[in-house]
Amino acid sequence: MRKIYTRTGDDGTTGIFGGERVAKDNVRVEANGNLDELNSVIGLIRTMLDKEHKWQTLLKDIQIEIMSMMSITATPEVKRKDNPNRLRPEITTDMEHEMDIMTAAMSDNGYFILPGGTTLSAWLHMARVSARKAERRLVSLHRTDRLPEDVLKFINRLSDLFFIMARYELFNNGQEEEKWKEFGYKRKTKTHSVTENAE
Repeated sequence: MRKIYTRTGDDGTTGIFGGERVAKDNVRVEANGNLDELNSVIGLIRTMLDKEHKWQTLLKDIQIEIMSMMSITATPEVKRKDNPNRLRPEITTDMEHEMDIMTAAMSDNGYFILPGGTTLSAWLHMARVSARKAERRLVSLHRTDRLPEDVLKFINRLSDLFFIMARYELFNNGQEEEKWKEFGYKRKTKTHSVTENAE
């Protein structure tokens, strides 16, 4: 079996698409590392679901798209035309469709909630946090080397999906969410209403 180690990265650099070598803390490498972390969290979540669970297909599709995204992110814009990997256009629409179905079944969320409730819900929140972390680094990269619009749209929608999935997991198990505070606009509305009634 071929050895896994090459020693080429012992100097703190790594290769990217096109043959260029960059520092391992380069923003492009950071963004890819965060996507890899997110993909691993999703893989862990899938191990917690039955093989026939309705989320398995969606999560696997998302993992595949993240692999494509990592390839795109690893490629400088000037060389991207030579990279055959692309995001599937329907993936963002698929996520939005799933969110709409779950949201329609639950009550309106007008408050900040504490992550947790069940192990699965807690890990879905970890996926949400990982998605936001990856998004921040992708935005940093985008400032210096433009990324395709669908990459930023996909990663932004992904964190929304995991938030809804975390909520739905508790709803589906008949568990109450632990609330922290109502959203600011709701507190202002209530205060305004009380003042009007007092008049």
